[in-house]
Amino acid sequence: MAIRYQIRLPDPAQARGSEPSLAFHAHGAEAFAEQLQQALSTPALFERWRALQAEPDEVDPSLGVTDPDARVTGEQRDLAINLVALTTLPGDILQHRLRLLAGNRWEMRNVSHG
Repeated sequence: MAIRYQIRLPDPAQARGSEPSLAFHAHGAEAFAEQLQQALSTPALFERWRALQAEPDEVDPSLGVTDPDARVTGEQRDLAINLVALTTLPGDILQHRLRLLAGNRWEMRNVSHG
């Protein structure tokens, strides 16, 4: 069953993770949505993050789970960007990916099942 996550980037220019090779490089709502969708639906971001770890082979492989059917939409609201992610991934996985992409510059607004 898919979960609907509503995420807000209050200051998109600051929504960048601490590691530039993993962080958002998007400008605009559609680009942020596309990059988050890719992070949820493919293993690319996880694999890049894992390769940066001191012991990559010891990273829990369950952190790399993906949802090929994940869909993310985005819209600009005033200066902020609102993203809606529809995915079967659990919240802890989504939050890990968001921390890599945006650091702590994001807010979870609502989570609903269905």
